[in-house]
Amino acid sequence: MSSTPRVWDAGAAREWVAVPRQGDDKYSRGVLGVITGSTPYPGAAVLGVDAAMRTGVGMVRYVGPSAVTGAVLARRPEVVGGVGRVQAWLIGSGMDAQKRSPTLADELGRAVREGVPCVIDAGALDLVGDATGPVVMTPHFRELQRALAGHDSDATVDAIASDPPRWAQRGADLLGVTVLLKGATTWVAHPGSAAISVTDAPGWLATAGTGDVLGGVLGALVATHAREIETDAATAMPALAATAAWLHARAAELASGGGPITALDVAEDLPTTIAALLG
Repeated sequence: MSSTPRVWDAGAAREWVAVPRQGDDKYSRGVLGVITGSTPYPGAAVLGVDAAMRTGVGMVRYVGPSAVTGAVLARRPEVVGGVGRVQAWLIGSGMDAQKRSPTLADELGRAVREGVPCVIDAGALDLVGDATGPVVMTPHFRELQRALAGHDSDATVDAIASDPPRWAQRGADLLGVTVLLKGATTWVAHPGSAAISVTDAPGWLATAGTGDVLGGVLGALVATHAREIETDAATAMPALAATAAWLHARAAELASGGGPITALDVAEDLPTTIAALLG
């Protein structure tokens, strides 16, 4: 494979944003299943679902504790609660794998074994190896180190921080999934392919909850491109991951205007960001 990373740009991103056609409905536009958030961290679910809806998915089905479901519905009343047919799953944001209830373990297990594409974050990264469909995992440096601990003894946080593209690729090759490695520059890698870089995100993006927004953007893109993934996951999954990171960075840039932002600011500027890209 080529070792030269590709820099993702507007032209590349534009090809991976689904525009509704005449005759589309909420089901044909993609349905995203979401199992995120927890009683200590309900905001992760609210942010991810809000971002997914604003990225253009047809429907979101949310599965979670009643209190968290209530918070999600208060923000996004169009969300449907409970399990049903989906084109993709977003799981793990705002969760702690060490505090997983039997009910949550069953819900997550069913999701990763359903065979549809999965975006796996934070508190579900230990389930990457159980997935039966295409996967993109979204770790930061420490989470990638934990995921690789049983595969490569050289995988330390310092090593990953010193050479993120190498370790994103190493993670993809060892785990057999697409890796979106979060950082000042986002790196996307897929087994056997050259890494992709997404650069120029504003420093203000380093704030609580923005990773949850990124998960929602990526989940929506994956759900709206289920056919392309079924046909050629090796091309589609890294392209969608890079596009999500690009949209996330550009929405943050728009929201910031040179000043501080919050995660919800980024989510709210996604429609304008996408409109500018498509226009």
